[in-house]
Amino acid sequence: MHVLFCLVLSLFFAMPAQAGSAGVVVALKPDKNPEKMLTERGALRAFLGDALGGPVEVIVPLSAATIIEGLANGTIDVGYLSATDMRNARQAKAAGLLLAGEIKGKTSYSSYWVTLKDKPYANIEDLRGRPVAFASRTSTSGFLIPMRDLQKRGLLSADGNAEGFFGKGNVQFGTGYVSAVERVFSGEAEAAAVSDYVMEEDKHLSAEQREKLRVFQSQGPVPTHVIAASAALNEERRAAIKAALLSLNEPGNMALRDQLFTSKLVETDEATHLAPIDEALKAIGVAAP
Repeated sequence: MHVLFCLVLSLFFAMPAQAGSAGVVVALKPDKNPEKMLTERGALRAFLGDALGGPVEVIVPLSAATIIEGLANGTIDVGYLSATDMRNARQAKAAGLLLAGEIKGKTSYSSYWVTLKDKPYANIEDLRGRPVAFASRTSTSGFLIPMRDLQKRGLLSADGNAEGFFGKGNVQFGTGYVSAVERVFSGEAEAAAVSDYVMEEDKHLSAEQREKLRVFQSQGPVPTHVIAASAALNEERRAAIKAALLSLNEPGNMALRDQLFTSKLVETDEATHLAPIDEALKAIGVAAP
């Protein structure tokens, strides 16, 4: 019954908003338990509805690609995206950066290479010819930024293929941070590339799992997640939505803000924020727009 309930919720979240059914449509990323997101979705709808003085619909599409498509065709007004997804939205001329997350006073965080505690590695150069696991092919902190670091160190071949350094067949990809780390635990990989919060928070790994690992190198900056505004929004509506979202930083609203967006929301320059992503994509042979 629990599995069926979660499936129904997931399908419900993925349904696009009906044309004209909401004054503002907000899209969140599907990266949490569906039941928990149902509660957060309702809270955000009520908060923004009060702040904007009109109807708000909050949806949770099944992928970032769906959010970008909605931003492009105007069926989604604002969406919560990773910096890499924001770069893709910019390339598609679907949206602009409205706000970014700020963590410890910065709009960036770090990417980590982790290994088992008893392994001798001091930095990534010690992994030449050894198997490693990236979080996924689309992960910002678990692939793109580590690849940018390899390129800066002169360890990446001209074609952007990491096998030139780690060895043929030694570059693995998980389906997220946990699956990459599990390959380290199983011995399939000597190290995994993950976000710093994988090691510093309880969200992905248990305390017991983290105790078996150590960070042997960090790289960055990794641009924080952003709230993107559809290119179809007029300036008046865009400004009103921005003001409403910034009011989440007020003391009485911070709990909801952190549940939904994990950190303070701030204004930042789009080009500067996305520059590390452009550099990383260039390192693996993808040209910036």
